[in-house]
Amino acid sequence: MNSSTSDISLVGRIPQSWRHALGAISVLWIATALGAVMAFFTQALLARKLGPAEFGLFASSLATITMVAPLAAFGLPPYWLQLYGVEGWQANRWLRPSLRFITGSTLLSLSLVVAWSFIGAPPDAHSILLLLLPVVLGILASSLISSQLRLEERHYALALWQLMTPGSRMLVAVLLMLVPALDSRAAAVGFSLISLVVAMLALPRLRAMMQGGIRLHGHGPRPVDLSWDESPSVARLWSQAWAYGMEATLYPIFFQISTVLLKYLDGNAQAGIFGIALGVMMAIYLIPTTVYQKFLLSKLHRWAAHDLKKFWTIYRLGSIAMFASGVVVGAVLIGVSPWLVPIIFGEKFRPVVKVLAVLAVCVPIRFLSTATASALLNEKHMRYRVLAMGTSAVIVIVSNVLLIPIYHVMGAAAATVIGETSLLLMMYLGMRHFHVRRTA
Repeated sequence: MNSSTSDISLVGRIPQSWRHALGAISVLWIATALGAVMAFFTQALLARKLGPAEFGLFASSLATITMVAPLAAFGLPPYWLQLYGVEGWQANRWLRPSLRFITGSTLLSLSLVVAWSFIGAPPDAHSILLLLLPVVLGILASSLISSQLRLEERHYALALWQLMTPGSRMLVAVLLMLVPALDSRAAAVGFSLISLVVAMLALPRLRAMMQGGIRLHGHGPRPVDLSWDESPSVARLWSQAWAYGMEATLYPIFFQISTVLLKYLDGNAQAGIFGIALGVMMAIYLIPTTVYQKFLLSKLHRWAAHDLKKFWTIYRLGSIAMFASGVVVGAVLIGVSPWLVPIIFGEKFRPVVKVLAVLAVCVPIRFLSTATASALLNEKHMRYRVLAMGTSAVIVIVSNVLLIPIYHVMGAAAATVIGETSLLLMMYLGMRHFHVRRTA
């Protein structure tokens, strides 16, 4: 018997390419959700175990490490996506100078952490910063392998890879709860051991990639006569990748600086309150990050170079979807935080509810700014993005310095909203400057 059209399932009517894309996004979303839940419960367990003051010390120290870590590799992971999107297999010629570049920048970032721990950090943060030093290597390894998996469009492997660190950190937090004698230093040791394991697991894959063992997707089979004879210099790599590195370095300053400034201007307890709220926001921001950074970015580079019609279609649909979903998520955050925060983190962290009520405004703003920034991909655009991120980081720092002494943790929340709004405005102005005026 022949099946009629009505017998065909709704899923069966969807084109195969769409089904593949939906499947990949679903897997990444599920992994992102799991990672967010793990990070959320890690913070909850650490907060309950350590209390506001000690948790604030740990969170601000980890934020300091996170701000310095992007100096290792200095933007090369996202720059690889642009190189391979434009050059295809020929971009392998950039791998050798990349290795030399990564070695130098990683040594620099580690040296900066050590120097700051001895010279600039307060006495109570000295040992925590040194214990957290290997986290730099873990963040470096994670970003490099993530870029490789995106280029190969191995979304299932990427999903598993991105769960490794949050899952392991949650186990550390559980161990701290089970052993009363353990404190923030034990948490720092646990986080560092995880980072060393991630780095060791990444090393064989990175070694194979540096020898040309990448399975590039979307550019046809590997050319038989592919040559690396014209390997660019490190200086040329720096001249083209510096903007990616500056953006990667400025973003954690833009996002994490409020926690650090709260510690220095208002004490560990206030930093602990804001650290919890920022951790919740970080989990929420994984939604647009998953769609654009982990699924679409390598494709957007390819479409921007070879299929502009598809590029702009995705841009328009993505902007609408991101803003709408951001409004919904922000509203849900306001609704659930008053009863969820005390249950998960304890009554000591009830002030987090007021902070989240302010930061919820940032959700649709960040979702839309992520979509808007997706139109700014090439080297010229990246220079503007550095300007935008740098300007917004300065705005956040100045706002924090002015508002924290008066409004304490709520001042840091307000400064964050101001910074996110300025970043969205800068990204929108950049998109209009580079695209709308030239196509008008």
